[in-house]
Amino acid sequence: MTYAEAVEWLFAQSRAGGPRGLSRILELLQLLGHPQAELPAVHVIGTNGKGSVVAYLEAAFKAAGERYGATTSPHLLDFRERIRTHLGLIPEAEVVRFVEWAQGQQFHEPVAFFDLTTALAFRHFASLGINIAAIEAGVGGLLDATNALPWVRATVLTNIGEDHLETLGGSLEGVARDKAGAIRTGVPVVTGAEGIGLEVIRGIAAERAAPLFVLREGSPLFDLPVQPSLQGRFQRQNARLAAAVLRLLGYDEPVISTGLSTAVHPGRMQQLTYQGIHVVLDGAHNPPAARALVEELEGFHLVFGAFPRKDYRTILQTLLPKARSVRYTYAARGALRAEELLQAYPAPYFDHPLEALQHAVQSSQQDGSPVLVTGSLYLVGEVLRLLEEQSATNPLPTETIR
Repeated sequence: MTYAEAVEWLFAQSRAGGPRGLSRILELLQLLGHPQAELPAVHVIGTNGKGSVVAYLEAAFKAAGERYGATTSPHLLDFRERIRTHLGLIPEAEVVRFVEWAQGQQFHEPVAFFDLTTALAFRHFASLGINIAAIEAGVGGLLDATNALPWVRATVLTNIGEDHLETLGGSLEGVARDKAGAIRTGVPVVTGAEGIGLEVIRGIAAERAAPLFVLREGSPLFDLPVQPSLQGRFQRQNARLAAAVLRLLGYDEPVISTGLSTAVHPGRMQQLTYQGIHVVLDGAHNPPAARALVEELEGFHLVFGAFPRKDYRTILQTLLPKARSVRYTYAARGALRAEELLQAYPAPYFDHPLEALQHAVQSSQQDGSPVLVTGSLYLVGEVLRLLEEQSATNPLPTETIR
């Protein structure tokens, strides 16, 4: 089996309409010998900012010389980006070995992609003797595969917003209850949530005697000793949450400063120059992320692609007031096509993302406004992949990525 075949098999796995829950991941982990049993972790949950918080934590763990692990999703260019350690991305050979093992098992119920990916990460971390891990939840918290972690040293609940509403209870309160359901008894909780989300978190934290630390300006626990490396005003909140967790875990200020100032998280307010034009790539895929994104830009020429399971109409309504021109593209397999997108707002549609980008560049050349590519991290990843391929076959001196 090749690595590409292994990844293709992983993506083809689903729970086949079965209910959400931990039974599949727990069976996987039992068959693997419970690799999660000795894995101390920070569990990062929320609607937005999870990956950024993990990036800050990961950079700090690296600065401290830890044997660390980190998980995020989705990936941009390579599946292995989802599972990282102090030694780098998980090796291709280990992914292949895991898939070959999984194909030889008889599971009581169909296992899904995220269950398999989570089990693979935990097994990899156990094999390396990881002494701290930053684990990003997938959807929700209580029933998410990552909630199989038995040893959580701190829980981060970044925020509560409008995403996965149908899956997580149909309301912000339902979303909050599902995410806050992962709070552990006696384990400290750090959150930037507000409103009804914070009310729910307060209640569950109190029931479980979990110390709760709420983001407040001026609080020494959430102090930013340096300017965060990730772009965007909203990143300051993510950095404050990470700083608070690191202090609660006992890391010193130099380590915290290094982590906050060196974190890397591609696809979030990522800046590049393409054919002499400023391009911003951001994976905003829900209304709260779109609202935070538009606050960073005065005007832009929009390249948009999204998936039907997302609230793409509200995202578009958020982006359109500052969009000086709009065009759609096909984000990735399963994404919205022209018919659905044109019902939301009339604009040209391009099957190929680079054609959409070049069309936006032409508009940008007229007024100097940047091009914004957004709506899905899968779209951002596809654009980055295509630009890499184009650069490899026909290098352009005007094209730089930073």
